[in-house]
Amino acid sequence: MQVYCSKQHRNNGGNRFCIHCGEPLPLVFGQVVDNRYRIIRQLGQGGFGRTYLAEDSHNSNQACVLKEFAPQVQAQQDLEKAKELFEREASVLKTLQHPQIPRFHASLQVQIGSKDFFFLVQDYIDGINYYQLLEERQSQGKAFSEEEVVNILKQILSVLSYIHSRDVVHRDISPDNLIWRRSDHQPMLIDFGGVKQLPASQGFWLTHLGVNNTLLGKKGYAPEEQLRQGKVFFNSDLYSLAVTALVLLTGKEPQNLYDSYQGIWYWEKEIKVSKRLESVLKKMLAYRPSDRYEKAAQILPDLSSTMTSKSLNTYVTKLRTMVVAPGRKRVNTLISKFHNQVSGVNQNITMPVWMRPFAISLGGTALVVFTGAATWAVVNSIISSVASVSIPTISLPSLPSLPNPLGGLGSSKGANDISQILQRREQLEIPEGFFMQFVDNLFYAEKPELNGRSLTSGQADAELRDEWVVIAGDLLNQIERANLSTAARRQLGRYSSQNERIWRQQARAGQWRNYTINQLNKDTNEKFDQLFPGQERGKLNQQTFGQLWYAIADDQVSKVKIR
Repeated sequence: MQVYCSKQHRNNGGNRFCIHCGEPLPLVFGQVVDNRYRIIRQLGQGGFGRTYLAEDSHNSNQACVLKEFAPQVQAQQDLEKAKELFEREASVLKTLQHPQIPRFHASLQVQIGSKDFFFLVQDYIDGINYYQLLEERQSQGKAFSEEEVVNILKQILSVLSYIHSRDVVHRDISPDNLIWRRSDHQPMLIDFGGVKQLPASQGFWLTHLGVNNTLLGKKGYAPEEQLRQGKVFFNSDLYSLAVTALVLLTGKEPQNLYDSYQGIWYWEKEIKVSKRLESVLKKMLAYRPSDRYEKAAQILPDLSSTMTSKSLNTYVTKLRTMVVAPGRKRVNTLISKFHNQVSGVNQNITMPVWMRPFAISLGGTALVVFTGAATWAVVNSIISSVASVSIPTISLPSLPSLPNPLGGLGSSKGANDISQILQRREQLEIPEGFFMQFVDNLFYAEKPELNGRSLTSGQADAELRDEWVVIAGDLLNQIERANLSTAARRQLGRYSSQNERIWRQQARAGQWRNYTINQLNKDTNEKFDQLFPGQERGKLNQQTFGQLWYAIADDQVSKVKIR
């Protein structure tokens, strides 16, 4: 097995350090840390290290998260500062006990080879982050509703009220640091790597990393005092939370909602919300910290004063199962199994993107489900027949034990296959809309006679559904072989000629040292041709293989760009 460092140097799987640059390599599947934690897979990577899903052999193989300290710095003073931040996170996490913060288990110092490595061990949260949820909503032309966002705000404000009461500031709140927990649909606040504990006598902090200020926080989400001056207050977290709310509401990145020249937000042009929520968000987003709410607890009454909190399943519209029923009696039987699990279906139910090109069989006939009023009319005709309808708690992306339209009428093989496909796609963090469109494109290219027809759940289409699954698996294999960075995989489906224009500007401005746009094209073409032989580059579909070309180029730019 081949393992790659962050600079994309190739190494044998048994190596712990890159033979080219000496960088610590990712831990591999099956490797055991501290004679206890068995690595399952890598979850993510940041500037100070990587995170892994692992099993705790001393605790009934319970799933947990290992956060490895492996900073990409060279100077000793930078290493010491990075270690200080890591140790700070461990010390703070030990003191935090909240149901919506991953529980801290242990900190480890482990010798691997001749070097010491440090790890934090925390609860594993089975869920999906809100940035991924938003991407999936956007693939259906949607974003989050006001009611959902208000509910998220209330939940996270309670968490912030708790950590602020302990003089702790998170400093890195954003959609990808909030996880929708599948077990109870609650938002979890994660990644306390940038956490700061404020002394009671000190209203802000400022540290130095080498000769530069350590300005932690995401651009667009963090307020000016944090990004430019390294100062942080409790209401710096409130600012970041408000930006997060805007992104979920609008589906747009912060830079597309903010006029940096005038220093003002103009999100009101994008969406219409209640006057109360508008007032709350504006105060949270005030440029001067003194103009914002001082504490999280002050916001909750303002949110509740004119809004009735709804008990929402914030992911009903992404329910990854559809009922296949031979008749009304069967429908009522299935619904009765759902009763009293979750109540209050208040949202339209639409056909999930990942189900295409499969159709849904209802009442013994194949029925193509459309979005909007038609969808609600069909579903409502079922819902109205019972006094209360509840949706089962579903552990995504695994399929529940319901009649499965993918596996045919007498086999569960398709269910297992599609479950594995969904899990792999989610692990690779490939946007769902892009992936499903790509697979559909390949499927219909092989079966042009089927173009325009959705597959039914009947036995007659079982082989065709299996072919769709095989194509999906092959595509995942190809993407894995491309060894794209997590950032590039997340961007798939969003690349355009604008990226190429930006790269040309960077090359002309000398941001790539002596590297040129011609060299970028040459290197990208070579790798692309090796991975996808037979694809004519001049005729690439810009929504499928063209996206992979851009992703390869993007990773190459990341390697040569001057930081």
